[in-house]
Amino acid sequence: MPGLSIIVASADGERFYAALETAAAAAALGRSARIFLQGQAAALLRTPVAFAGDAARRAAGQPDLVSLIAEAMAMDVRLTVCQSGMALIGMTASELVPQVRTGGLVSFTAEIGDADRLVVF
Repeated sequence: MPGLSIIVASADGERFYAALETAAAAAALGRSARIFLQGQAAALLRTPVAFAGDAARRAAGQPDLVSLIAEAMAMDVRLTVCQSGMALIGMTASELVPQVRTGGLVSFTAEIGDADRLVVF
């Protein structure tokens, strides 16, 4: 079954939330799913994780960003943060959400299979 690879290309919490929902949906269907946070998007996985939409999500009975990250990771959605992006924003690996990987765009792209789908948020 084709996998899903997602690149989050901006530090926008709404886009990251949508990427996580999309990856979790793919994982629920038995597909492999992974997300690469490129450039300044790396900041979205700096602890403590939060975004402006968290209160509205909780009020609507939906998970906040940190809870959705945990749910997605429990479904084996793989999260990778751009090492260059971390350097750009002055972030270290010790500031990342646990179990998040660091890597580069070349290695992320190299793992995309011929039948896989690539989406950019």
